[in-house]
Amino acid sequence: MSYDNAVISQLLKLIPRYEFESLASEYHRGRSFRKASRLFQFVTMAIAQLSGRNFLRDIVENITAQVHRLYHLGSSKSSRTILSRIYEGKPYGLYEALCGHLFAGCQNVAPRHNFRFTNPLYSLDANRINLCLDDCPCANFCSTKGARKLLVGLNYSGYLPKFMRITEGETYDAKAAKRLTLSPGSILVFDKAYNDCEWYNQLENKGIFFVTRLKSNAVYCIIERQETVKSKGITSDQIIEFTGAVRAKRFPLPLRRIGYRDQEIVKHCVFLTNNMKLSSKTIADIYKSRWQVKLFFKWIKQNLKIKSFVGATKNAILTHIWITICVYLLLTLTKFQSNLSLSLQQVIKILEINLFERGDLMTLLRGDPPVYKPHDSLQAKLF
Repeated sequence: MSYDNAVISQLLKLIPRYEFESLASEYHRGRSFRKASRLFQFVTMAIAQLSGRNFLRDIVENITAQVHRLYHLGSSKSSRTILSRIYEGKPYGLYEALCGHLFAGCQNVAPRHNFRFTNPLYSLDANRINLCLDDCPCANFCSTKGARKLLVGLNYSGYLPKFMRITEGETYDAKAAKRLTLSPGSILVFDKAYNDCEWYNQLENKGIFFVTRLKSNAVYCIIERQETVKSKGITSDQIIEFTGAVRAKRFPLPLRRIGYRDQEIVKHCVFLTNNMKLSSKTIADIYKSRWQVKLFFKWIKQNLKIKSFVGATKNAILTHIWITICVYLLLTLTKFQSNLSLSLQQVIKILEINLFERGDLMTLLRGDPPVYKPHDSLQAKLF
């Protein structure tokens, strides 16, 4: 008689137990709990994310209902008090480090991006996570609102969040982006909110190409005009230099200015890049694909529980966000390993209704019909 673990158990086995315990020991602070551990916290919150549980009472009641199935998951029945104390007191750095390990595993099996060039391609953007100021006074954004800001550098090979940073709600985006580390030859695309000539200079010195939009008030002179293909929507392709008193001093090197008219939305855009080799249409397509990072934020907010939080302290909020990203990477890794044409939306919906069912995970994702094997009765065995 074959035995299959629960679907949630097979999903969590993608994180080696020894690796998790090693990180838990490294990021351990304070006294240990007799009836709970960091693994208990992660398993509980992963189940809550995948089953659509929002609040602490709802999470604990859901776990209590499945208490007879928690032994093989490394978890156990607990109370709201213990779960809250773990959230408040145990450092979130464990799950930030776990995200790095999961990203490395996803990157090994992720498909490459759809462009012809071989350079790594990244999209940079930030999204604000709104919080209730009364419940979370540590996340003060303005006089009436609370917020945290999640900055993501999205790798187009598999659309994986390579770089993530959680900052205060009022933090200037370009300031946090300067800590981004990429390999030489990478292409980074971002919008006008990150326009900073000093940062342009840093990227140029590191051998990193960037694609962004040119501000309408930029002062520059045209050095060279290149041929354009009007049928592809390219209106101009020029080599320029900044002539403003501040920008010319901070970035004295020539840049490429490309005008593009999008026929779908009937809008004219002007792009700025330090890449002189790629075609002007490719530069326009690179910036147009920046929408993928917006879709990443949208998917996270619609399918995972990142709008309501279990705790109110800074550590609890950051722990919740990093666990959410870990669950996203687990789902992505499952999608890559299945080698199926399923969307991430389909994967999470299948898991949501079969979380504690026994059966092979890959068979479930493929949609194979169940195989019923007749078992011999006890009476037949006696004969």
